[in-house]
Amino acid sequence: MKKQIDILIIGAGISGSVLAERYAKAGKKVLIIEKRDHIAGNCYDYIDENNILVSKYGAHLFHTNEEEVWEYINRFNNWYPWEHKVIARVDDKTVPIPVNITTVNTLFNTNISTEAEMKAWLDAHKSDIPNPENGEEAVLSKVGPVLYDKMFKHYTKKQWDKYPIELDASVLNRIPVRYNYDDRYFSDKYQALPEGGYTKVFEKILDHPNIDVLLNIDYFDVQDEYSGYEKIFYTGPIDRFFEFKHSLIEKLEYRSINFVSETRDQEYFQENSVVNYPGIEVPYTRIVEYKHFGNQKSDKTTIVKEFTVDEGDPYYPVPNPRNQEIYSKYKEEADKLEDVYFVGRLANYKYFNMDQAFKNALDLFKELEPTFVEEESETTNEVV
Repeated sequence: MKKQIDILIIGAGISGSVLAERYAKAGKKVLIIEKRDHIAGNCYDYIDENNILVSKYGAHLFHTNEEEVWEYINRFNNWYPWEHKVIARVDDKTVPIPVNITTVNTLFNTNISTEAEMKAWLDAHKSDIPNPENGEEAVLSKVGPVLYDKMFKHYTKKQWDKYPIELDASVLNRIPVRYNYDDRYFSDKYQALPEGGYTKVFEKILDHPNIDVLLNIDYFDVQDEYSGYEKIFYTGPIDRFFEFKHSLIEKLEYRSINFVSETRDQEYFQENSVVNYPGIEVPYTRIVEYKHFGNQKSDKTTIVKEFTVDEGDPYYPVPNPRNQEIYSKYKEEADKLEDVYFVGRLANYKYFNMDQAFKNALDLFKELEPTFVEEESETTNEVV
């Protein structure tokens, strides 16, 4: 006898898992269909052959100013403070990212020491562009042409296969610039990593008798077998959903990442968890050394070089006017469907930080189920 299912969710990443948990708590029977062989989406991590906790799809650093999101994630694990820092190799020198006083002093042999001096230096070097229309203008308006060329132009080309001038201003507007010595990559109130890794968080999120998860199944291979649900939530690429019915609409662009893992027979390979390579001297964008996260212990170390590519699992939408025009056509088709909801980075063709992905799913649930009231006693985990 076929098991009753009220809610069908395609994808077991942040968006799908949060919606599954919410609907399960609301008394609905939930089925998740996941194409990969694991839950947690791109947050998936595991212990490798060097006994080091590594992320299969790149480092994920949680940060937020959203109290609701912070409270929610602490239900499912304890989190330890982690203020992420990134350094870059530029002109045979090592500098912090975001650009701050140390960055400028190191690269230009200046002696800036105050916020006023840093602001004056940037004002003297940045371009006067009140309303940037593309990524290049966005960076020039913040740091000027020299830092743009040294730190942003070629890195962006490697990451997106497009120069900043070919991308929306929003892509590089997110890059912060500091007028002080603050070398933290983020400045949010809450910055932390989960004890034992993200996969454990998702295991707890999905640990409910009302939730079933099917792995290694492509929804589009079995979609005719599933019908009659109250709601369907789709978290994959929006163009994939419609490609069989609307093949005349052009496909959207996505960027993928080729992760090349190496074992080094040494305690540490680099002095920091993440080192960026903005120049053209190497083809990869950065090297992540996971042993730094959580002060892990091992006789060896694991490093991962990241090469951004066109083929492979889609990770990043490519925001420019052409793709937004294509997306709008898919959005029109999506809006015609009843009780089918497109949620998450790929389905909305929009970049979300981790906390934004959590909030987006939580907000959608509240919008669709405004009468649901959760018992306060269901919050069980301690906030560290």
